[in-house]
Amino acid sequence: MNWCAKQGLRIAIDGPSGSGKGTVARLLAEKLDLPVLDTGLLYRLVGFLALRKGVALDDEAAVARLVAEVIPTVQWDQRGISHQGRWLDQELRGEHVGTAASKVAAMPEVRRQLLALQQRLAAHGCIMDGRDIGTVVLPDAEAKFFLTATQRERARRRWSQLQGLGREVDLDEVHAEIKMRDQRDASRKYAPLKPAADAIVIDSTTLRIDQVVDRMLAILHRRGLIEACAKNRHQ
Repeated sequence: MNWCAKQGLRIAIDGPSGSGKGTVARLLAEKLDLPVLDTGLLYRLVGFLALRKGVALDDEAAVARLVAEVIPTVQWDQRGISHQGRWLDQELRGEHVGTAASKVAAMPEVRRQLLALQQRLAAHGCIMDGRDIGTVVLPDAEAKFFLTATQRERARRRWSQLQGLGREVDLDEVHAEIKMRDQRDASRKYAPLKPAADAIVIDSTTLRIDQVVDRMLAILHRRGLIEACAKNRHQ
């Protein structure tokens, strides 16, 4: 079945690392013919550049200056993210970059600088996934979901993803990193990770990705935000 989304529909998908929000967002975007914007890539880019340029990850002022320099050179859309005309993907997927991203994401000034960019790109409708989309970035989004799963299952998913990229990593180490990131994300003073008051929480521990997507589609349909149509509008 093909679905058509209400014009300007903004869907916020939040959740911790390994909850499947990125994959779900991409599949849902394909179903609804909406652009998908992965905010995690922005923070991974900042972390990646901070590491490459030798910027201390505990120096908020220095990282904020880096962000101010980077924003004009960034292209960010459903294809991914590019910096100075170079599209980046594998470089941003490493665990060390993820750790750096989690650290810079805890900096209020960094989040404030990236907020306006995220809101501007979402203005005409999109699916946006991250950790504070429903609470901070798009608090008035028409639909909000919060995906979660047990830490062990999220670690297993992340480990499997890294294995697929040809990286030999220990599952227990990935599990420990997930625990640390959860703690850091939930305890930061500015925009901590938590479900929006009006978000629909979905525990995906025992669900396949397609089951999560189908559940979201059913909810969106019941709420009148999408409708069945002969084909996607832009096909």
